[in-house]
Amino acid sequence: MHYRECITKTIEWEYTHKRQSGGTGEYAKVRIRFQPGEPGSGFVFENAVRGAAIPDAFIPAVEKGLTTAKETGSVAGFPVIDVKCILLDGGYHDVDSTERTFEIAARACFREAMPKAGPRLMEPMMEVGVVTPQKYLGEVVGDLNSRHGQVTGMDDINGKQVIIAFVPLANLFGYSNTLMRMTHGGATYTMTFSHYEQVPPVRGPDDDNFPPAIGMRA
Repeated sequence: MHYRECITKTIEWEYTHKRQSGGTGEYAKVRIRFQPGEPGSGFVFENAVRGAAIPDAFIPAVEKGLTTAKETGSVAGFPVIDVKCILLDGGYHDVDSTERTFEIAARACFREAMPKAGPRLMEPMMEVGVVTPQKYLGEVVGDLNSRHGQVTGMDDINGKQVIIAFVPLANLFGYSNTLMRMTHGGATYTMTFSHYEQVPPVRGPDDDNFPPAIGMRA
């Protein structure tokens, strides 16, 4: 299961694709607002162009360009999720503008804007359910906490403790052996994907927005 990327800031960015090499040229201009989306929203595109700045026939090409570009984020090349892209304005040429030129402009606009929109890595969070004898409860919970787990519930069922926690997948490697050793084989567990969360940033000496490194946690 791979990482994802998201943005944390709203930014408006403009890009003009212009090329002339004799004969028919290439031209397309877009202005797009990129903003963080709701968790779990994935990718959302909205056309807010007013008037004839961009003909309706070229709008799907803008969306296609953004859809393609979002598959490669600016932090580590992972797909960008939970982002809303609003096409605000643009420009075209009667002869030099095509669906292709608007797709190119949208892709380039996305690539240029992403590094300035507070990009962050998103890591997969797993829902871990542990069933353990009562006498090992403290050790099991302590180990989950050491893995940056978030214990969300505990219950007593048939004399055993059931623990529910959300833990970053990157911190669960070797968990099966650790749990077996810690409880002398008395505990069992299940693990399923739950959602993505931002990786805590690894700060540089002079940058509060220093991007996080894969596998590193604050």
